[in-house]
Amino acid sequence: QVQLVESGGGLVQTGGSLRISCAASGRTSSISAIGWYRQGPGKQRDLVATINSGGSINYVDSVKGRFTISRDNAKNTVYLQMNSLKPEDTAVYYCWAEIWEFGVPNNYWGQGTQVTVSS
Repeated sequence: QVQLVESGGGLVQTGGSLRISCAASGRTSSISAIGWYRQGPGKQRDLVATINSGGSINYVDSVKGRFTISRDNAKNTVYLQMNSLKPEDTAVYYCWAEIWEFGVPNNYWGQGTQVTVSS
């Protein structure tokens, strides 16, 4: 198993920046992909950005050019740098990790961190 702990959320004005972090522990060497999802008020949980073990990165179109995902393998930490924030970015941001176990992908989630963008 893997444990994920997010930090760095908060309140920011429109156009501002924020960086959130996710520290992974446990079977971190088995993580095949890691990243961020978000869930806005009354909405479903959607992908924001992911990075796989080969370094390939995927972003949802709405954050391309504004958000940057990165990872520090030595610290087992993944970051999401968010710039030019908009009110529609307001959501709980969840760290996600995928581990393949016995030929089946398993998803792990952090507890979430609130990001609020004021207009």
